[in-house]
Amino acid sequence: MPDKPNTNAPDDTTDVNSTASADEEIVMDDLEAEAGFLEDRDPEAYPSVLRITSDSEESHRNGALDRLERWEAGEDVPHVINFQNPSDLRALLTDRRVELLRSIMAEQPDSIRQLAERLDRDVKTVHTDLGVLAEYDIVHFEQAGRAKRPFVPYDTIEVSLEITTPHSVDDAAPA
Repeated sequence: MPDKPNTNAPDDTTDVNSTASADEEIVMDDLEAEAGFLEDRDPEAYPSVLRITSDSEESHRNGALDRLERWEAGEDVPHVINFQNPSDLRALLTDRRVELLRSIMAEQPDSIRQLAERLDRDVKTVHTDLGVLAEYDIVHFEQAGRAKRPFVPYDTIEVSLEITTPHSVDDAAPA
């Protein structure tokens, strides 16, 4: 399971620092692994919005501080998962996984098998994709007899990719 940080604020943030290709596992750093990210949180207590971003470390940190201030002021703030490398965000949110999320959010399936049938996909690959999304706390499961019912505790998932011109500190011409 990837590593995830845990804070008491509803805007818990995850910052991913890997360079995974679409076929590689997406990993987070060791400090986040020890935190047990949102492990014990009741899905009903999740914020209504999940924001998945690809921002620079500085921009992500500033956003987290802003969300903390707003949360302390009583505002509802989103849960944020940040990937510094855009390819990691793309590796997580493949077209097939986005299709899974849309289907689950439109109508919660009774089981993983029912979801696979609804999407005309193999049960094993749906299970694998759901497992990856669950590692990031995007998808959750509830036991329904012998079946696991996948659900998404957010009303909205926003995806944001920031691309900016890099600014060097040494803009002076070499001597």
